[in-house]
Amino acid sequence: MKPFFLVLIFFSTPFTTICSQNLDGLSLKYAKASFTELYEFFSLPNNAYNPEDIETNVKWCENAFQKRGFKTQRLKTETVPLLLATRDFPNAKKTVLIYLQIDGQPVDTSKWHQPDPYIPVLKEKNNDSNWNIIDWNNLEGDINRDWRIFSRSASDARGPDMMFLKAMDIINDLNFQPNFNLKVIMDFEEELGSPRLPKAVLDYKKELTSDMLVIFDGPRHLSNQPTLTYGARGIATISLEVFGPRTPLHSGNYGNYAPNPAVKLSQLLATMWQEDGRVAILGWYDGIIISEEVKAILKQVPDDEEQIKKDFGIASTDNIGNNFQEAIQYPALGILGLKAAWIGKETRTIIPATAIAEMNIRLVKETNGARMVKLLKDHIVNQGYYLVEEKPTEEERMTYNKIVRFNSEISYGAFRTDFDTEIGEWLRKGMRSAFGKDPIQIRTAGGSIPISPFVITLGLPAVAVPTVNPDNNQHSPNENIRLGNYIDGIKTIVAILMEKL
Repeated sequence: MKPFFLVLIFFSTPFTTICSQNLDGLSLKYAKASFTELYEFFSLPNNAYNPEDIETNVKWCENAFQKRGFKTQRLKTETVPLLLATRDFPNAKKTVLIYLQIDGQPVDTSKWHQPDPYIPVLKEKNNDSNWNIIDWNNLEGDINRDWRIFSRSASDARGPDMMFLKAMDIINDLNFQPNFNLKVIMDFEEELGSPRLPKAVLDYKKELTSDMLVIFDGPRHLSNQPTLTYGARGIATISLEVFGPRTPLHSGNYGNYAPNPAVKLSQLLATMWQEDGRVAILGWYDGIIISEEVKAILKQVPDDEEQIKKDFGIASTDNIGNNFQEAIQYPALGILGLKAAWIGKETRTIIPATAIAEMNIRLVKETNGARMVKLLKDHIVNQGYYLVEEKPTEEERMTYNKIVRFNSEISYGAFRTDFDTEIGEWLRKGMRSAFGKDPIQIRTAGGSIPISPFVITLGLPAVAVPTVNPDNNQHSPNENIRLGNYIDGIKTIVAILMEKL
């Protein structure tokens, strides 16, 4: 009996210690020890459009997780695989599935203020509020929590990936054993909309079976305080192309005669919104009811809306919901980009042949993606347009005076988990251990993550634990992660993993 008693003491002591004064010190210590590995990981090109780059990332992750005691398995898809890492613990009665994103957005090197967007650099802000590169070796000394590491995917989402790995190092070095098993699913096509994920979840349902899903991804609340997010909007994309003359025409010779597709597209888009920003398409907001109880929950989020408007440089907001949190409970229709001929120094005096609008629909839990796409399509038809999926034939050109190419894709639906669930209570306890207070709780995030296949197919409650700084420039040039957020992220994940479920 004596050896057994000693083992119990050995495992229980670190838990009480780490959840008190030493948690901050441990997180800082392991963060500093991580920078060599972080530099190596961040330096790997991870554009999902380049499968050869992704294979390098898959191999790196296989090695990193195997070193931490995980077994890894490639879940094959039509393109690049998903990677599943599993680790079982004695006496575990439940299994937690962790979602991590590994791929990143493409880069435009001309817009980055450093030699290579993939090679991380350390920066500090000067008196003029500009970010200057400083020696990477500064990370070996005293850490300034406001220093930032600039690199593609630093926040979205290699930073959280490294936080999880360093949290596992702390768990391992303390010989602590959670009372639940861990499965980690790594997605290498998230920035493409995870097109293979829904089928993979069906194909590998047995391997992925778990009791709950935790997503380590996304930025904290704008206040940069500890945050939990219980849902995210889904997404569908639409491409519209209005056709005019077969080839561009001289605007002097044929203006007032040949219809301009850019004008037609502008007129069509204008029918989709009211002046106050609300979508004008019939039935768009059907089924969305924000009860007084939900409104009270949303009001608990400490948004400073005057400061938000100041930060964004806008005088007013769209008339959708009574505040920011209410606004993102509704489905949104957006224009992502417009193109028709040339602009700037390349402007030409022509009537363009076509005009294109790339759009998306942000879905909420109450909306069905296929229905929302159909509402948009029906609206366009009601404006007198003939729809095609490719370029119109000569017969179609000579028959219809309003022709538009309509292509759509539903990437994934929305998800939302109730606050008063086992996973919510467990995560809140862990974050109270880390920070001594309850986290900000967000009902639905404005962005989209490909979680609905897990929620729908596996029947899992899912909650996101965002850790990175909200001003991280994700998807944009000069993406970065604040060192204070990186350290606190390790602290957050350790506290959650050491919380009993």
